[in-house]
Amino acid sequence: LLDEGQAGDNIGALLRGVDKKDVVRGQVLAKPKSIMPHAKFNGTVYVLSKDEGGRHSPFFSGYRPQFYFRTTDITGTVNLPEGKQMVLPGDHTEIIVELIHPIAMDKGLRFAIREGGRTVASGQVTEIID
Repeated sequence: LLDEGQAGDNIGALLRGVDKKDVVRGQVLAKPKSIMPHAKFNGTVYVLSKDEGGRHSPFFSGYRPQFYFRTTDITGTVNLPEGKQMVLPGDHTEIIVELIHPIAMDKGLRFAIREGGRTVASGQVTEIID
């Protein structure tokens, strides 16, 4: 019998009152009120350089890549902090992200940013905004 499962683990769970078609990859199974869905957060990212297989060009506020949290992929809009005009490949920077819909997250959650089927940045949630 398994007491705990974490991201990447395969588990079986009996969910009473939940239809199988309502459960999809990327959802989080947690104790009620232990984790909440959010759509907006501050984070730090490292943008892979061209030599590391990342971006070849900078990005600006309004950039809309795919974010990967655990097994969930979701589109989000990246905004840069005041005074920061662009982010170059190889940069470490802070970003403000608004996802197209809320997902279960908390401070410290790691994520990847992908475009065109490849990872171009990795990051971590530093503050939940909404």
